[in-house]
Amino acid sequence: MSKLNRRHFLVTGLAAGAAAALPGTAHADPTTGPTADPAAETAQGLASRGLRTDPFTLGVASGDPSHDGFVLWTRLAQEPLADDGLGGMPQRPFNVQWHIYADETCRRVVRAGVTVAAPEWGHSVHVEVENLSSDREYWYRFRVGPYISPVGRARTAPHPLSYGSGLAMAFVSCAQYEHGYFTSYRRLAEEHPDLILHLGDYQYEYTKNTYTIPGGNVRDHLGPETVTLANYRQRHAQYKADPDLQAAHAAAPWLVVFDDHEVDNNWADEIPEHEEDQPTFLQRREAAFRAYYENMPLRRTSIPRGIDMQLYRRIRWGRLANFHMLDTRQYRDDQGCGDGYKDCPASVDPKRSITGAEQEAWLIDGFHQSRAQWDILGQQVFFAQRDNNAGPAKVTSQDAWDGYVASRKRITQGWIDAKVRNAVVLTGDVHAHWASDLKLDYDDPTGPSVGSELVATSISTGGDGADSDPAKHPYLKINPHLKFYNNQRGYVVTKIERDLITADFKVVPQLRQPGAEVYTRATFVVEDQVPGVQQTYLRPLPPSIMAERAMTADETVRLETERP
Repeated sequence: MSKLNRRHFLVTGLAAGAAAALPGTAHADPTTGPTADPAAETAQGLASRGLRTDPFTLGVASGDPSHDGFVLWTRLAQEPLADDGLGGMPQRPFNVQWHIYADETCRRVVRAGVTVAAPEWGHSVHVEVENLSSDREYWYRFRVGPYISPVGRARTAPHPLSYGSGLAMAFVSCAQYEHGYFTSYRRLAEEHPDLILHLGDYQYEYTKNTYTIPGGNVRDHLGPETVTLANYRQRHAQYKADPDLQAAHAAAPWLVVFDDHEVDNNWADEIPEHEEDQPTFLQRREAAFRAYYENMPLRRTSIPRGIDMQLYRRIRWGRLANFHMLDTRQYRDDQGCGDGYKDCPASVDPKRSITGAEQEAWLIDGFHQSRAQWDILGQQVFFAQRDNNAGPAKVTSQDAWDGYVASRKRITQGWIDAKVRNAVVLTGDVHAHWASDLKLDYDDPTGPSVGSELVATSISTGGDGADSDPAKHPYLKINPHLKFYNNQRGYVVTKIERDLITADFKVVPQLRQPGAEVYTRATFVVEDQVPGVQQTYLRPLPPSIMAERAMTADETVRLETERP
């Protein structure tokens, strides 16, 4: 059977169940109230149907904002870490009431309704709200009987013809639960951003004592390596139960895309990391996609259909910015030369793609249609070239865009031909902060810069890491378009204005105990119609660190790629 047929006609028990219970949204007129009132149910009545304790253990979230609405999410789970992935919930639906408020004290209701948390979808709730005012804050919460969820903050984008009042946007990546506390999520929530992008590796698939850091892991994963729907549901619940992650979700709407660890390390389309896992990989991928949708604030356009999921999409923040959210896993060709860092002939094969032809055409068409001040690509893996060999060989990561050179060049040429005003690529994956100029031809370091790349370090993956003098990293000498490196944990906060993007590279020094403070390690700006990054602040190094040896190329490769 052809690959095309398998992608479109594979049907398993999961897909068959989905047809009978696709998640929906119920709306209600705020002047008349919802048609059914879950708040009227008593604790005794709920207990008689198997709901005996507070089911809002996984927090709340919002996502994918438009100029008149957003998605609201929660998932009912009275025993969130149950091995069967069902969250201790009975196999029956429950009505869930939702309210949206104009004020933080939750007194002025502007929209209300009832939706259904169905067992077929892990008792998750996705409410798509419309007809709200543009460019303003809202607050929301859910209710079932006497049980009331935490309050979340959401906001709408500016009107399509308006630039709005500026945008405080943060982006994050790579949160390995076992490697440290999620303090960076907590500190990010305290920044009160308008929008948060998560660029992949939201959760990790390994069983405990598999992916370890020096000195041992801080805490353990529950359950086996995630393979089944029950495994993935349990793992998502373990992460969502973390109070620091819940705080970040409640702070602002999120735009999410997955990378590899939401399924399997370094998977590519229908190919798993290990060849021996191939016979069951499609079932695993289907289970992972389903659990991902159940646990993320995504619109119904992203409901998985068997092994397929529509994740790439475009979010418009008025005239100020277009966010092109990419999927660099589901459609890519297999990594060349057995993956890893290689001088690989396959990396320059013009037929190879990291996005697939359809997504590439969609992206380039979006460039041509754009009238935004900033076109921002939210995506997973390093975009700029990173050669780690000072000699004639070009040794690069085959899992990143370096393994798909022609694909990168077509997309870069696409935004040049479309005369995009400002192209900025946001990246995760590599567990370190980076900043880079983007080139059409990286073999000509004197050629013009045509865009900018900002890379967020991990939330926790790799443990504490260590500070160093970024100027001494060998990659920056081999690749003069690379401008900054830091191997600590944290996130990036940006302020996006019409004439300037300001990016603060935030660092949390230690993760073994909760509650560490955060500081700004460096600040870079991108000026309107001036491609490339410019450093405006660099925190001085303590004398003890200044005397330490610099990070080597081999250490950088090991920290990025060392997996079980």
